[in-house]
Amino acid sequence: MKKVFVIFFFLFVCGKGGGYAQTNLQTINTVDDVCRAYPEQIKMLFDALNTDYPGLEKTKAAFLSGNLPLACTHLLEYYGMSDRTTPKDRLPATSRQTQAEADTILQDTYTFQEVKGKAPRLPDGHLKWTHNGPNDDIEWAWALNRHYPVGDLIDAYFETGNPDYVRYIDFFVKSWIVCSWPYPAVKSSTAMWRGLEVSFRAKTWKSVFYKLRNTGQISRATQLLILAGLPAHAHYARNFHAEGNWLTMEMSGLATIAGAWPEFREASQWMDYSVNEMVAGMKKQVYPDGVQKELTSSYHQVALSNFDLFADLCKTSGIALPEYFHRTIEDMWNYLAWSIRPNGFGLLNNDADLIYNRDMILKTADEYRRPEWAYIASNAGKGVCPAMGPSCFFPWAGQLISRSGYDQNAHWSFFDMGPWGSGHQHNDKLHLSVSAYGRDLLVDAGRFAYMGDVARKFRAYALGSQGHNLVLADGKGQGKGQPVATAPVDEKDYLIEQDFDYGSGTFDNFTDTEGVFSHTRSVMYVRNGFWIVADKLETDRPRKMETLWHWHPSCKVHFLKNGSAASENEYGNMTIIPVGKQKWKTEQISGQETPVQGWYSKEYNTYEPNITSVFSTELFSSDIFVWILWPSEKTSAGNIIKATLLSKQDNSVTVRIKDSGKGEWVIRIPFRDKNDIAFSFRNAK
Repeated sequence: MKKVFVIFFFLFVCGKGGGYAQTNLQTINTVDDVCRAYPEQIKMLFDALNTDYPGLEKTKAAFLSGNLPLACTHLLEYYGMSDRTTPKDRLPATSRQTQAEADTILQDTYTFQEVKGKAPRLPDGHLKWTHNGPNDDIEWAWALNRHYPVGDLIDAYFETGNPDYVRYIDFFVKSWIVCSWPYPAVKSSTAMWRGLEVSFRAKTWKSVFYKLRNTGQISRATQLLILAGLPAHAHYARNFHAEGNWLTMEMSGLATIAGAWPEFREASQWMDYSVNEMVAGMKKQVYPDGVQKELTSSYHQVALSNFDLFADLCKTSGIALPEYFHRTIEDMWNYLAWSIRPNGFGLLNNDADLIYNRDMILKTADEYRRPEWAYIASNAGKGVCPAMGPSCFFPWAGQLISRSGYDQNAHWSFFDMGPWGSGHQHNDKLHLSVSAYGRDLLVDAGRFAYMGDVARKFRAYALGSQGHNLVLADGKGQGKGQPVATAPVDEKDYLIEQDFDYGSGTFDNFTDTEGVFSHTRSVMYVRNGFWIVADKLETDRPRKMETLWHWHPSCKVHFLKNGSAASENEYGNMTIIPVGKQKWKTEQISGQETPVQGWYSKEYNTYEPNITSVFSTELFSSDIFVWILWPSEKTSAGNIIKATLLSKQDNSVTVRIKDSGKGEWVIRIPFRDKNDIAFSFRNAK
């Protein structure tokens, strides 16, 4: 390792002036070209290789004789003869077929996170790898440096057989490697050298090196440059990795290098290190109920996909992982299966995107022989009906998923009563999302963007309580919560029965709020019926209160004469009914920019207006507000449902709900104590 660092230092000092990127790429195509232009980099490659590895005898002899070009030639011949270099995918027949998106990439134009931009070329012909895209968002540059376009072109090549796509890959990878020198060997957040990008590149280079080797379009120079670039990537992942979901990506990248190129001297050490870190990291970042501790659906999937990849890499390398590792992967899939919406999409919570999960859950259900997952994901079209359910609760994550059943029109809700999250959190404890009859109705605002113009406009809204179905006190929302749970949610705070689900939680840290204020919310879902939301607000002084209900952008919403907010969609509707004698000032806000309100982002860098129904009132002392959320397939039910608040006590409320066509419910909803629930129903007939 010391010798490698000496070379890194030499390259850093010597490369600072003119830099390596000034070389004309058109002149770097052969082994001789690389050895002539970058002799120190090639020497560093051989210092990192175990030339005693079986099959490298000719390579070692040529290197010891001082003939670098011959040593490199033998090295590439070795990889050409290795069984593992045979691509699983048969190379397509050469053709001139094209794909529009792939052809756009050939013009140095890329689309990352819904943002399309053209990366400029430098005077020497290289791409400008630090380009932040049209929105001046470094996320765009990071995506470029992850080599996403290479993956797209590989897919396009195998579909069309067009060699132009592989030739561009050759240029793209070659340009990046040459421009990346000298390797800085320090922890970085730059466009080129950050842990996530290191990991993504290593995995992409594996495909380029092995899948495209026999195309005749990946030059021997590029193959050699990839090998020369791998030690730096392994060094970065080994020495400068992060924690959390980043760790899963970085260690899977390190294991990819170790498994795909075992000829490196430290390959076995890299693999051992990645195994130890990955197992320890899994224990640190996944709760016993299988939920990743950031509590963000998209990042749960990121961690899971890399745990899955890592398990496959270890299996290929003959490395046994502890039973805990495989069991936790299964538990993480179980979470995705049970939290899926009836329309096949996963949760939109914290910094998540709205991701379609149905197909991958169906595939994984077969792999794990979990027919109940297939049943949930297929709307009861496949598999076996779960013995438990249809609702579920994840006690460490503190998430209640309620359902009426598994069909495509089923009621579904997500109630968040757990910890804040270890990363990518929003200030949204006690938020409730609702879907019914094939439509998302009440939604989380989403994440919008992290940097750039979109973030400057919307990021505070995404993070704040004002973008969620919560209360604001004197215009203020929640502050930080407890990042990680040290114990599961108390069993008194939730209950799943045949007729109903119940969950209750409290949050009391509101930003810039004088005096005492806390919000306790209890949610009861009456199976096949409706939701009751009871908000207990404790205060030591008068406050202006706002209760926010954010609708999906597809919903048309209006206020009824009785003060209820109701959607008027062709199908899939809901009425929000305030219960009691509280006087409300109501307002519909959509697409407001100052202050930001009434916006929705289903995925990064996308946004559109939606409707927020705002109920405002004066809170003179501690009080309880009660809401009925009544879903209906066709017309609004707001004028036929009669809800009466029978009693308000410190620890519970009792509500009577009448539906002339169904019957009458009398329900006592407690705060933080399931043992005080009272539930009765009298059929109308």
